[in-house]
Amino acid sequence: MATPKEHIEEIRRKKFSIGGEVNPLMEEFHLTVKMLSAELYAKDVHFLMELIQNAEDNEYPSGVNPSLEFVITSRDITGTGAAATLLMFNNEKGFSPSNINSICSVAKSTKKGNRKQGYIGEKGIGFKSVFLINSRPYIFSNGYQIRFDEDPCPHCNLGYVVPKWVEENPKLSEIQQIYGSGSTLPTTTLILPLKADKVNAVKQQLSSVQPEVLLFLTKIKRLSVREHNENPKLNTVSAIAITSETNFVKRKNIDAESSTLHLSAQGDKFDNECIYYMWKQKFPVNEKNKVERRMEVDEWVITLAFPFEERLKRGTTSPGIYAFLPTEMVTNFPFIMQADFLLSSSRETILFDDKWNKGILDCVPCAFVNALTSLVKQTEDAPVSSLPPMFSLLPVTSPPFPELNTVRENIKAKLVEENIIPGESYLKQKFFHKPGEVGRLMPTFWNILEKAKSQGVNLNNLSNHGICVLSSSFDKQEYDQVLNFLGVGQVSNDWYGKCIQSSDLVMGVSEDVYLELLLFLADNWSSKFSCTDIKNIPLIKYVDLDGKVALCGINDNNQRIVCFSRHDSWLIDWNREFRCVANLFFMPGSTHIAIQSCSKKEKLLDWMKHTVINVEVSEYADVIYDQLNGNRKLVVAYAHFLYHSYSREYLSEREVDSLCSKMPLVDNYGHSNTRRNKILVPANGSKWAELIDSNPWTHEGYIELGEDYLRPGSFAGQTTTGVQLMQFLRSHVQASDIPDITPPNAGIPALSSPLTKQNAFLLLDWIRRLKILGIGIPQRFLNCIKEGSWLRVTMNGSSSYRPPAQSFYLNDSLGKILQNGSVLVDIPLVDLSFYGESILEYKVELKTIGVMFEYAEACSFIGERLMYLAASSNLTKGTLISILNFIKFLRENLLPPKSFISTIKDGRWLKTSQGYMSPVGSVLFCKEWKVASQITSIPFIDQDHYGGEILNFKTELQLLGVVVGFNDDYQLVAEHWKMPPSCPLTSEATLLVLACMRYYPKSADKFVKALQHLKCLKTDSGFKSPVESFLFDPEWGSLLQVFNGIPILDQKFYGCTILCYKTELKILGVLVDFEEAVKAFADLLSGGLLHHPFQKIMSCLFFRVTGSWRTFITDFLLIYGNASVRRSGCGHGLVLIDLHLNAFCLVQSGNSSLQLLCFLSLMTVTLTMAGQFMNTKKS
Repeated sequence: MATPKEHIEEIRRKKFSIGGEVNPLMEEFHLTVKMLSAELYAKDVHFLMELIQNAEDNEYPSGVNPSLEFVITSRDITGTGAAATLLMFNNEKGFSPSNINSICSVAKSTKKGNRKQGYIGEKGIGFKSVFLINSRPYIFSNGYQIRFDEDPCPHCNLGYVVPKWVEENPKLSEIQQIYGSGSTLPTTTLILPLKADKVNAVKQQLSSVQPEVLLFLTKIKRLSVREHNENPKLNTVSAIAITSETNFVKRKNIDAESSTLHLSAQGDKFDNECIYYMWKQKFPVNEKNKVERRMEVDEWVITLAFPFEERLKRGTTSPGIYAFLPTEMVTNFPFIMQADFLLSSSRETILFDDKWNKGILDCVPCAFVNALTSLVKQTEDAPVSSLPPMFSLLPVTSPPFPELNTVRENIKAKLVEENIIPGESYLKQKFFHKPGEVGRLMPTFWNILEKAKSQGVNLNNLSNHGICVLSSSFDKQEYDQVLNFLGVGQVSNDWYGKCIQSSDLVMGVSEDVYLELLLFLADNWSSKFSCTDIKNIPLIKYVDLDGKVALCGINDNNQRIVCFSRHDSWLIDWNREFRCVANLFFMPGSTHIAIQSCSKKEKLLDWMKHTVINVEVSEYADVIYDQLNGNRKLVVAYAHFLYHSYSREYLSEREVDSLCSKMPLVDNYGHSNTRRNKILVPANGSKWAELIDSNPWTHEGYIELGEDYLRPGSFAGQTTTGVQLMQFLRSHVQASDIPDITPPNAGIPALSSPLTKQNAFLLLDWIRRLKILGIGIPQRFLNCIKEGSWLRVTMNGSSSYRPPAQSFYLNDSLGKILQNGSVLVDIPLVDLSFYGESILEYKVELKTIGVMFEYAEACSFIGERLMYLAASSNLTKGTLISILNFIKFLRENLLPPKSFISTIKDGRWLKTSQGYMSPVGSVLFCKEWKVASQITSIPFIDQDHYGGEILNFKTELQLLGVVVGFNDDYQLVAEHWKMPPSCPLTSEATLLVLACMRYYPKSADKFVKALQHLKCLKTDSGFKSPVESFLFDPEWGSLLQVFNGIPILDQKFYGCTILCYKTELKILGVLVDFEEAVKAFADLLSGGLLHHPFQKIMSCLFFRVTGSWRTFITDFLLIYGNASVRRSGCGHGLVLIDLHLNAFCLVQSGNSSLQLLCFLSLMTVTLTMAGQFMNTKKS
């Protein structure tokens, strides 16, 4: 027998004519290789699935656990320059010579026609698919070391199928090192140096191998993928394996078998396991479904895999259909279908329009129903609670393929005809029913049934009311989709009523379960039960007249009112007292307690509101209130009932206040009153009667309680003293007494006369209470207190009674003031020796009623008393000195005298030169006021009356408003101005008037009107009025040499100070401005110019040619020329000569401006005179 190497050489020589005779079939080889190349790259081939398929079709030695291992390494062990190399290790028997011959051929397989033997190869490509990722595959198996090339062989021009013996790379030692030096190499190794652009794609395919791929392979039980790197830390591994197969059962009657597979997936980052229930069933192939590719197959083998846990998967989805190997079809079914489907070229989907596949899909519903029925019913000892999870395997979610939805609907159609749904029997025996024969219960009712069962209620008759009840283990929300899919609905609403009536669910259960039943009915009343017979079923518990528990319906229409209360026994006793319980029945106490602790009691009570009312003590009190009907005994008993209920805390503060606010009361006349404003305690023993005597609140709607409430009482087995009841009425019906009552807005006669010490303190306590409560004191009442002479005081050591508003409370600082002030007036002090130290605690109240504590109040009081005395008679000199001494005392003791001063300063009690005046505005005379006193009516203090001693109190007088010292008080002078008896003013008076005009401008008009035309100013021409007078100015003073008799103010008389008041003199009318003076001089010239020599006037004007002087000079020359013409007559020549001579002299002066002015003026005069002379000659 030839060696493997010799076998390869023989193939090369004989088959491919390399180094031998030419093979006559070479042309055919060339054609088939071209076809292979075209097919290989035209089809969407998944090389990994092809390799797994080949491994599944291989033969394995007995006792070997078939496995397939992939290793990808970055080492280039083939020397081809590949960046990565994929190695596949398979522990099969190994390549035989026939296998080698087949692999060196095209379209020739050793597996053809062996479909029935379990071969799953389909596409006819197999090993050749490796050329998609690799251009030179290597095979090491059973001594064979060969490789193939994608490129044509240079010797025969063929690729893909020409083998070549491998001498060097890769070496077995390198392969062993990559596989693991401690392990024996598997029989067959495939080495694939990857194309550069296929490395990532290969890694992706390796990482996406679904663990469930092993489920439907009959031989391979383990598949692993490992990455080998130079750095061992970067190595990764993942493996999937069938770890065990158990519970194998073969069912001959339906040609089916079942088992349980444990599939594990392990790796560096995960370690998971899932158990699958495997159902395999055979179906004969129908003739109508046969196809040419499967002519040798006469039965379909359909396998369904049901995962009991979360499926093992890579990625986010898992295939739902396998054709031995996974497709990429996601079905949304919770199970996997496996059969010999015909696939598309890409292996991604099955061919739905193929009749072979249609035949398979038609058998799937039958296989599924058989599998589920077997799974549900196979174990007799399994509890019913273990069955519902199996129904989660139903295809309740629609698949994305319409053809598969047909499968889903057929499964549903078969299941609804199967007795497969477990019912609830509360027995050991299991009962299965068709989905349409069972009904679901509401979850709350299931809870009630479970608790009732645990409390001994017999529930064996649940399915005797027209429909079977679904098992409680199955009747859960998590199975809603499954049950809806199977068409399992709810029991009818009437079923619940029948169940309640036929079982002891009301009286046979605890109060808690009883309330759960009522709440269940209440929650579903409007939506389900309001129109059923449940409304007539006796459900509501109450205690009958014999003390036994009875039942009534929710819609009981008789007059019975069922009540419950936290204080049932308490209210029953009072019911007997009030005799009004004929139509009231109470729930059992245990039922009431259960209702009170129920979290949904409001819902429950609202449902029972037409039959059962929750009666709190306050509500019961409301009912009794309506039954009192003015009965005096019941009205008093009602007050005792409220007192005791409140004492036991059966009524809250708010509730008892509300009830008491409308409670009828028996008054002092024995009448029952429901209308009242406020309430007075009975007069007997009250404080108000002791202080006030008669009732002053009668007109304000108050009623006085009768003495019924002061007597002890016994009602419903409870006793009460009058003190206890009165204290209750004080608190809750505001039965008031002093100091808690609001005073009337009226005067109290008792306060006009002395009060006892006890009543005085009672009155102060009353005021304190009102302030604490923030209640305002009525004004008439307060005035009565303030003005009534009821407060005991001492004055100068003797006791008397005075109004609080006229009394003082003595303290240290106030004592000093009062000691000094007592010189002026008598001070009434609160009699501490009478009231004792307790009065010290009532300072706030004493202040409220007018008693004075403050320093300012003491000062004001003394001042007011003084003013009262002053109003009746003038104050004496001694009194004034005492007042000033008092103010001085306050200042020296650093006490502000403002309050005292403000009280007295506006009174007209100070004697002045103008009679008795207020201190404000009066003046203490001194020499500074001498001038002012001559021209004003200022009220100067009469020092002759008061003497020189008053000058020692200047500061005190100033505080009172008296003006001390002149201090430039020009306003005061101006306001009191009067014309002196002698008209001419003294120089000092004149200067004072001008100062007033300057420093108090508002007075200017007053002085102008009085003095402008009055001859009051002294001039060098005698006394003149201001409008006739001139104020001397050196600028035009030289003209006084020419003009005589101008009235210039006499500066020797007034002094230089007069020059400082130009503005004020001008306002009075005095000529002070140069322009005004020049104008006046010009007017004088026009009246008598020729009496003033021209040369003398011009000499005065010689150096004054600017400003207003120029105008004056021009006017002077014109006036002078006109006057000369008028007077020259026949002497014109002399005048002209005289003018020329004077003009010449002026021209010689050298003053160019004056020369020009004189020249022009002279020319004007000369021409005028010449014209006049010529006119005279003609005439």
